[in-house]
Amino acid sequence: MFLNANGNGLDTKFRAYVAGFGGGKTFVGCLDLLLFMGMHPSLVQGYFGPTYPSIRDVFYPTFSEAAEMLGFRVAIREANKEVHVYRGRAFYGTVICRSMERAEAIVGFKIARALVDEIDTLKTEKAQAAWNKIIARLRLQVPGVVNGIGVTTTPEGFRFVYRAFADNPKRDYSMVQASTYENAWSLPPDYIPSLLDTYPQELISAYLEGQFVNLTSGTVYRSYNRAANDSTEEIRAGEPLRVGMDFNVGNMAASVFVDREDGWHCVDEIKRGIDTPAMIETLAERYDGHVLTIYPDASGKNASSKGASVSDIGLLRKAGHKIRAKDSNPRVRDRVLAVNKAFERKAIWVNARRCPETAKCLEQQAYDDNGEPDKSSGLDHQNDAFGYPVAFEMPVVKPTFRSSELRI
Repeated sequence: MFLNANGNGLDTKFRAYVAGFGGGKTFVGCLDLLLFMGMHPSLVQGYFGPTYPSIRDVFYPTFSEAAEMLGFRVAIREANKEVHVYRGRAFYGTVICRSMERAEAIVGFKIARALVDEIDTLKTEKAQAAWNKIIARLRLQVPGVVNGIGVTTTPEGFRFVYRAFADNPKRDYSMVQASTYENAWSLPPDYIPSLLDTYPQELISAYLEGQFVNLTSGTVYRSYNRAANDSTEEIRAGEPLRVGMDFNVGNMAASVFVDREDGWHCVDEIKRGIDTPAMIETLAERYDGHVLTIYPDASGKNASSKGASVSDIGLLRKAGHKIRAKDSNPRVRDRVLAVNKAFERKAIWVNARRCPETAKCLEQQAYDDNGEPDKSSGLDHQNDAFGYPVAFEMPVVKPTFRSSELRI
């Protein structure tokens, strides 16, 4: 049962527990499901996570630990996306697990209770669509049982949970907020210091203190300062180069970095390239005698144009360049976060005289009305090229801990 600031249970139909990283949110939600199951055996419940990998990596182990603590045992049916719960030989119920990525797939079953986890990692419109589908699943009618939903999430700005539970909540909605500090006794001693070292200051209020803060106001790369992050470095003869590359027919972009003792320096740029073959020619002309490691837009693994047999990344490999790219791009927010944190740590620098387009784009790109980096101004291409190598080599990784270390 979720508790409010006075230690009393939240008894509304829809209840939210909003807290920072390591605040025990999913564990609390799992206990809520299990306590309900103990009072109402055999009823079907639901767990809804942002993705299926998160269900596998977060929910299954956390639910198993919470069940063991309460004297239950679980049988995970991963192929069916279900968890069956027992106490001894007695069957106590099933938890159906579904991803919220595709709301239209949340159909065809009935539940009495649900746990909705990290819904604020979804865009507001997608979260609302998933919420509507989940509510429609609360169809089990049992005398004396009030169907309901528990929500556990880290605040990600003024998104779905803020609008539904904080801004102007309806009668059936209630919420409690908590910080990571309140669960510090159960965390490794270096967990909170790691958060402080890892995240830019504006995210500490959200990810450590569990507060709703505006994460999308002002410029996207707010940590970049032309003077504070200025570089006078230039390319030296024969040295290896790191190249971030964004694929856009007629508007390709590249950012060229060199390694120095104090970090990476962006010392050259290519803008408004026609296509990948033209970019390959430009790289050969400008950087003959240098070994290039290219960090491309991961979507370039697909065919470069209709009817093409070789992808953009394939063309770069064929030209003899080293490629550093994963199967898919990181979330835009994660890439932006990595760049901002790298600027704060003085790990990356920009020679604005050699890279005027890069400096301008970093200074001027803003967020659109949906809270996403604006692409209508044309300032995104150079920033994307700049961010791919930084996000690949300097990602912001949330400090982790073993599930067994978490308690409430």
